[in-house]
Amino acid sequence: MQDFDIVNVDFEWFNFDSEIDFHGTKGLLRQLFDVDAAAFNVSALADLVVNQNTIGSTVKVDGKATDAYALLTVLNTAIHRESEGLKSVVEYLIEKARTTDSLTAVADLLESGKHVGLVLSERLINVPSEIAPPLYSMMIEEVEAAVEDKEPYEFSHYLIVSKTYQEVESKLDDGDRKKKKAREEASTFYFHPEDEVFHKHAVAYGSYHYSKENEASSDSKRAFQEMGVKTMGHLMLVEASKMPGAVEAVRKYISPQ
Repeated sequence: MQDFDIVNVDFEWFNFDSEIDFHGTKGLLRQLFDVDAAAFNVSALADLVVNQNTIGSTVKVDGKATDAYALLTVLNTAIHRESEGLKSVVEYLIEKARTTDSLTAVADLLESGKHVGLVLSERLINVPSEIAPPLYSMMIEEVEAAVEDKEPYEFSHYLIVSKTYQEVESKLDDGDRKKKKAREEASTFYFHPEDEVFHKHAVAYGSYHYSKENEASSDSKRAFQEMGVKTMGHLMLVEASKMPGAVEAVRKYISPQ
């Protein structure tokens, strides 16, 4: 039997700092949008995020001056709609939502010009899901305080950007029909377990295909297993009035004690 060392890590929460967090934020945003990140000006998006330092949080382990292991923030799609950082992102999300029947409401809402809170949440792959509830709780509290101060954070809905993955048969294997059918019926898995809870509170949710995806990338991700991994974008639309209840449900699911 092999022994494993247990490493105790203390996570710390910080507000965004534009002088410290740009590169770490940019890296996590690239990870969130996966292969389609190249379609945006991720640098401009990261600038928007880190300069909005009263809303959103980073999670770090070695003090404030280090790169974040996780982040969560929310941007107003109406206020920033024409900004270099968000314009192409919103256009992209509308386009993708139009490709999935279950996401039609997302496209309609974004095109309406209403104040939608675009939630960007990402963490490094080994960071435990237990950090998610406090990140969302702090966001809700910060938004409520901002609204009291007459700042533009009175949203009609929150739109959470995430991603899912499927295990698929490799195209390197001979393409018989049974294997092709198995690919098409592959189960969906979640990088963020809280997403399944948000589904229960959402008015719309669904996954969409990346523009840059290809079968070769699935094969490259299957180094030591028979099945390849196919990632997909995922969106969840929650009414603002239901968001606090959804966050509490996430807390009970992930941190029941």
